[in-house]
Amino acid sequence: MKNKKVKRAVSNIVFAAVVVVLIIIAAVGFALYATKPTAPPTTMTSTVTSTVTSTLPPSTVTSTVTSTSTSTSTVTTTTTQVVTRPITVNSSGAFYNGKVITFMYTAQFMCTPNATVFFPNAVNQSKVAMGCEVGAGNISAFPKGAAPVFVLVPAFAGLSIFGVPQLGATPQGFPTFTYNNQTYVILTQCGAALTETACPDHMSLIYSPAFTVVEQYLGIKNGVFGLPEGVLPTPAHEHLVTFTTNQSIPWYIVVVLVFDPNIFPNPITGQCQAIVPSNLTNPTANCLNNITALENAMTTYDSAVAVANAKNPIWLALGKPGLEVVVPGITSPSELFSATNSNMILYFSDPPVYPYPI
Repeated sequence: MKNKKVKRAVSNIVFAAVVVVLIIIAAVGFALYATKPTAPPTTMTSTVTSTVTSTLPPSTVTSTVTSTSTSTSTVTTTTTQVVTRPITVNSSGAFYNGKVITFMYTAQFMCTPNATVFFPNAVNQSKVAMGCEVGAGNISAFPKGAAPVFVLVPAFAGLSIFGVPQLGATPQGFPTFTYNNQTYVILTQCGAALTETACPDHMSLIYSPAFTVVEQYLGIKNGVFGLPEGVLPTPAHEHLVTFTTNQSIPWYIVVVLVFDPNIFPNPITGQCQAIVPSNLTNPTANCLNNITALENAMTTYDSAVAVANAKNPIWLALGKPGLEVVVPGITSPSELFSATNSNMILYFSDPPVYPYPI
């Protein structure tokens, strides 16, 4: 059976054309165009009567012949509606307390201290990745007042999270996930780096020892796509914060690997959909649109994880964790605000304003 594609979410609205399509898919109510169904065929019946006179000796006979013809015409009606909407530059969506809010980026990213401080043997990797890494961090090295932003990576989508079509991503840079012969396109607030749906002011490439583990699990010893071992594009992701502000401040990234597709939020609605069977009474209870859900997901085992990731090299290489999420380097929810697993900083404000046209 051919895989049927289903679209679940939406991307960075920097790319207005992509956003319009995604909003149509998510049924927010915007339509750039709508073509009415072809009207049913109209059938017309006409009767033609002709008189034929035949002369037969020794008498004359007059007969009448009636013929019926049917003609069919098809009428197609097309209605076009044009919707005008603003395009917000340097922004994306995010989740806060169950709601969808806006990130307004104000400056280029920063990675501090350099990746080589944590991984001294990764000199070449650090150079290519502009010093950015996932795997270690030092909060005291971050700018004063920096707050955590939890980056939710749909790791259940496997290698497609890196935005490469050869690895299963869409041409726009979104990951895909297949279950029960049905393929879901995971539309995220930020598409993978180096694609048209990537978020502004984000790092393009990242070094991570976890990437190296996955590559080696696949038998790759020298990196992929011409990149050093352990260096890959920033994966597609979504954002979760614990407060809002109209002032731009520094935010340090805490990476969260999501292995349960049932708790990965729809970027437009902020809600989750159960698409994989689960042993939990409420498979979407820990929908990751608020910090409490993230804390709970860190300690929740779900049968859906093994089902969804049975062929996922990321999950397999990392030891088949049964938890709904894994926060590399952070094992307890109590550490979420006192530790980090990256050296990456973003600058933005996050007003409590819905980011997409309504």
